[in-house]
Amino acid sequence: MSMSNHPKAYGAAAISVAFVAGILLTLGFKDFYPDLERRYQRRKGQPFNRADSRPGSTYLPVPPVKLEDHTRSARQSAVSIAPPPIPEGIEGCIGNTPLFKIRSLSEATGCIILAKAEFLNGAGGSPKDRVALNMIRMAEEEGLLTPGQGDTIYEGTVGSTGISLATLARAKGYKAYICMPNDQSTEKSDLLHHLGATVERVTPAPITSTEHFVNLARTRAKEHTASAEDNSKGFFADQFESMANYRAHFEATGPEIFEQTGGHIDAFVAGAGTGGTISGVALFLKQQMGLIKELKVVLADPEGSGLYNKVKHGVMFSNTEKEGTRRRQQVDTIVEGIGINRLTQNFEAGRELIDDAVKVTDLQAMKMARWLVEKDGIFVGSSSAVNCVAAVSAALQMPKGSRIVTILCDSGTRHLSKFWKKVAEAGLEDYEQGDLIDLLGLKNQI
Repeated sequence: MSMSNHPKAYGAAAISVAFVAGILLTLGFKDFYPDLERRYQRRKGQPFNRADSRPGSTYLPVPPVKLEDHTRSARQSAVSIAPPPIPEGIEGCIGNTPLFKIRSLSEATGCIILAKAEFLNGAGGSPKDRVALNMIRMAEEEGLLTPGQGDTIYEGTVGSTGISLATLARAKGYKAYICMPNDQSTEKSDLLHHLGATVERVTPAPITSTEHFVNLARTRAKEHTASAEDNSKGFFADQFESMANYRAHFEATGPEIFEQTGGHIDAFVAGAGTGGTISGVALFLKQQMGLIKELKVVLADPEGSGLYNKVKHGVMFSNTEKEGTRRRQQVDTIVEGIGINRLTQNFEAGRELIDDAVKVTDLQAMKMARWLVEKDGIFVGSSSAVNCVAAVSAALQMPKGSRIVTILCDSGTRHLSKFWKKVAEAGLEDYEQGDLIDLLGLKNQI
C-alpha cells in the first residue's frame, strides 16, 4: 500500500524528517558560528575575541550585561540634601507644634475650627514650655541665673508653668521650687516631685495676702539669695508679670499660627491665666502682620473670673465676687490654668486688641471635654475644653467657612483627680451626645 493512499502517515513522516534536519543544521551552525563571527569582525576592522564568542549558544551574540552599583550614587545624592537640624537638648523640642482641624466642631458649626496642639511641646507638654524657656534665657542674659552653681528658680503656679520650669531647670543646670494652691489636681504636684522640684502646697488666699502662692514664691526666692552660703541665687520667675511671658508667644506662637494658616485666619480664641498667650498672639497677628480689621480675638473665660466683664464692660467684676457667694478664695470654677480676678501686665499688653469674650460654665466645659473624646478621640484638660466651647460660640456668630484657631493646652491626664472626676460624677461619660449646639446650650446664638 503506497503512502499516497495514507495522508496521515505521510504527514507524520515529513514532520520527523524536518525535525531531524533541524537538529543536524543546529549542530552544524554551532560549530560554524565562530568562523562567521570572525569573518564579520575582520570585515568591520575589529579584533576577534574568542572569550566574547559563545559557541555553546544557539542564539545571536548579545553584548554582555554590565551590572552597575547605584548604592554609592544614591547615598551621595542623599548627602547632598540638607537634613533638618537635630534639636539640641529637650529645650530644642519646644515649639512648632501642629495645627489641625477638629472635624466634629467644624462640621457642627460650618466653620473651620483649627487647634494648635500645644500639649505636644517637648518639655512640660503645654504652652508654658515656651514661657518657661524664655524666662530662663532672659534671666541668664541679665545675670540673674548662672548654670551649675546651685541657683534655684522659684515660681507660684497652679501647675503647668511649674512643670515646664522644673523640666527645663534640670536641663539647664538649675533647681526648681514651686508654690501652688493645695486645691489643684494631685497629678501636677506628684509630677513636680518626680521632676525633682521642691513643692510647697498652700491654702488659697487673696493676692493681697503674703500667703498667696505667688507672693510666697517671691518671698522664698529672696530668702534663698539672702541666706545662701554658696553664692547661689534664688530667681523668682514671676510668670504673671514678666514680659518674657507674652514675648514668647509674640516671637514664636503667633508666627507659627500665621505661617500654618498662610495668614488666612478670621478669629483667634484663647483663655487667659497670666494673659501671655492671648496678648502675645494678638499683638503679633494684629499689629505685626496687620490683621487689625480681618482678625477677631476672643477671650474664653471660665466661671468666677473677672476678665470677661473687663473685656465686655470695662469693669473687673464677677457675681461670684459678692460677699458670701464664693465657694473658695481663688476663681470660682473647677477649671484650672485660666481665669483670674486681677489684671496682669501680660494681659494688659494686649487687652486693647481683644474684641470679644465668651463666658463658659463648668458644665459646658465638661460636656465639651467628653464630646471631644467621643467624636474626635481628643483627650484634653479643662482649659482646652473651655477654649473649644468659646471657639464654637465664636464660630456661630461668624460667616460659614470662617477659620477659627484655638489652643489645646495640655493632656487630660493631668486633670484626672479633679476635672475628669467631676465629668464622671456628673454622669457625662454615659451621656447621650446628640447635637453639639443643643448640648452646649448655644441654640440662641444661631
